[in-house]
Amino acid sequence: MNNKKYMSRAELVRLRRESEHTRSMERAAREATRPLSAVKPRVQPAPKPKQNKRRFNIALAMPRVNLRAIHLPTIQFPRLRFGGRTATLILVVALGMAAYLSFTRPELRVSAAQVTGNQILTPAELNSVMSVAGQPIFLLTPSELETRLLLNYPEISAVQVNVSLPNLVTAHIVERKPFIRWEQNGAYTWIAEDGVAYRPRGEMVGLISVVAESPPPAIGGGTDPLAPTPYITVEMVQALKGLANHVPPGAVILYDSVNGFGWNDPRGWRAYFGATASDVELKMRVYETMVNSLTQRGIRPALINVTYPTAPYYRMNQ
Repeated sequence: MNNKKYMSRAELVRLRRESEHTRSMERAAREATRPLSAVKPRVQPAPKPKQNKRRFNIALAMPRVNLRAIHLPTIQFPRLRFGGRTATLILVVALGMAAYLSFTRPELRVSAAQVTGNQILTPAELNSVMSVAGQPIFLLTPSELETRLLLNYPEISAVQVNVSLPNLVTAHIVERKPFIRWEQNGAYTWIAEDGVAYRPRGEMVGLISVVAESPPPAIGGGTDPLAPTPYITVEMVQALKGLANHVPPGAVILYDSVNGFGWNDPRGWRAYFGATASDVELKMRVYETMVNSLTQRGIRPALINVTYPTAPYYRMNQ
């Protein structure tokens, strides 16, 4: 039987704690008996000696002045009080002076308008209608001047007027170009491509000449009150464009309100082609075919009408 005695776990823990306590006590005793290190004192640098500046006192002989005995004059400014009526009066006077200077200064009055873009109308004619000479610049309105020009000169298709200080008025116009010379009752007029008629300025080469035996149908006014009413329709202008290339040499285009445009054929009759621009080339082919047929049959008509190319006809007397 084994007589060896074993220690319990609690006894082992107690012995270990007693051993650790003994070692900590010995360590504390050694720290307490260890000599301390010497502490070095902190040395501050010696202050620099102050340099005493030499001081000189000089007595000046000055008379005594009693400042309290001096009395300065007191200046009192009047207080200005402006009420509502006074401010209004000042404003009215200032505005009146500005208006007076604006209307009386010669630097602010227009001498004449500068016109550009004109080819037929002269600057003198345009200035006579605008009436800007001698007028203050502040009284002129561009829209009013434009209206004057458009209402007085149907030659003008567009206009732009600018007014600027101190006294400058410029008018840039776009004129209608004449396209037709329309003669009626012994007088003639120029007609532009939009059908508007206006006073001719002498004779011009290259216009399509038309002699009207009766006036064209009346045309109603448009929506623009400033635009002139056309004398003939745009379709009639286009019809003349197409017929102008087929007019026989020496012949003049005639107009009849019933039969339209035509001419006196040098072969001895009058031909009419209507007043519409449609089928001009077809009408000319039908016309030549009809002339050849009548010539072969020995028929000499007085009138040939191909206003309707599908139903042409001729007459032996007009």
